Amino acid sequence: MKQSRRTLLSALALTLTLPFASSAQAEEPVKAGFVYVSPIGDAGWTYQHDQGRLQMEKALAGKVTSRVVENVQEGPDAERVIREFATSGSKVVFATSFGYMNAMEKVSKQFPNVTFLHATGYKSGKNFGNYNARFYEGRYLTGVIAGKMSKSNILGYVGAFPIPEVLQGINAFAMGARSVNPKAEVRVIWVNSWYDPGKEREAAMTLIAQGADMVTHHTDSTATVQAAEEKGVYAFGYHSDMSKYGKKAHLTATTHQWGDFYTKTMQEVLAGTWKPTNPWGGIKDGMIKLAPLNPAIPKDVQTLVGDLEGKLKAGTFHPFTGPIVDQDGKEVVAKGKTLSDEELNKMSYYVQGVASKLPKK
Repeated sequence: MKQSRRTLLSALALTLTLPFASSAQAEEPVKAGFVYVSPIGDAGWTYQHDQGRLQMEKALAGKVTSRVVENVQEGPDAERVIREFATSGSKVVFATSFGYMNAMEKVSKQFPNVTFLHATGYKSGKNFGNYNARFYEGRYLTGVIAGKMSKSNILGYVGAFPIPEVLQGINAFAMGARSVNPKAEVRVIWVNSWYDPGKEREAAMTLIAQGADMVTHHTDSTATVQAAEEKGVYAFGYHSDMSKYGKKAHLTATTHQWGDFYTKTMQEVLAGTWKPTNPWGGIKDGMIKLAPLNPAIPKDVQTLVGDLEGKLKAGTFHPFTGPIVDQDGKEVVAKGKTLSDEELNKMSYYVQGVASKLPKK
C-alpha cells in the first residue's frame, strides 16, 4: 500500500512539473548568427552591423542570443560558416556582404526551417530575404558639401568593386557636388577589396597627389580618412562616424543604422510572422544618418544640407530624378522621371561629372 501511494505521489509530482519544464524549454533564447566580411574593429561597415546586433540583443534580452564570425572571405569559406550556423542551432543567419549572396541562397535551400537574411544583393527565396540601406542619400548630401567647399574642384573616391550599390554612391556624390558646383569632378580608384587598409591608403594618397582636396571611400577601413588627415585635405567617412581618425579632415560621414532593423526582424521571427521581404530604408526610415557636421563647414552649407535632408525625410526629393546624363553625354533619366528601385539596382554607368572610366568586364 505504501509503495502504491509512493508511486502515485511520484507520478503526480512528475505531472505537475512537466508544464514548467515545457515552459522553460519554450523560453530558451533564439539563436542568431552573424557573418562579417572584415574585422569588427571600432569603425566601418562591420562595426556598424555589430553595433546593430548589440542593440538588438539589449532590446530582446533573454529572448535572443547571437554569435559572430568576423573576417570571413567571400566564396567557399562563407558557405562553410553559414552552414555551420544553420547546423549548430541558429534559427536566423545574417550575412553582411554582397559576395555572400550565392552561398546564402545555396544553404537556405538546404535548411528550410532556418531564416536567412543577406545585406545588399538581389536574390531571395521562401526563407531567404535581403535588406539594404539607401546609402546614396547620404552620398548626395556629402557631395553637396564637397562641391561647396572644394577649392581644386577635384574630388577623390576610393571604391571597392564596381557593382550597382557602389556606383549609386559615386554617382550621387558627383550629382550632389555638381548641383552646387558645375566645375566639380569625381575621380575614382578601385582597390578590388572591401577591406584592405594598405590599398585603400595608397589609392587615397594617389587621388590627393592628383589634386583632390576632398576624398571619400566605399571600403571598410578608416585608411582614406587617415590619409586625408595626414595630407591636410578634407574627407567624408563612410559606414560610421570616423571623426576620431581625422579630427580636422573629417567633415561628416554617411552612417548606417542597423539596430532597429535587426530588432524588428528578430521580433518577427519570435512571433512567427517573418516573411521574406526586401526592405531598403533611407534617411526617413532612420537607416541612414549623417555624422555630426564639422564646424569647418560654413553655416550656409550646413543650412542647405539640413534643408535637403528634411526633403529626403519627407519624401519630396530623390537624388536620382532627371534629367540625368551619363559621362558620355547620353540622357539616362528624362526630366521629371525618377529611377525605380529596380533600375537603381542595375546601375552600370557613371554620370556626367565622374572623370574616371569604368573598368571593362
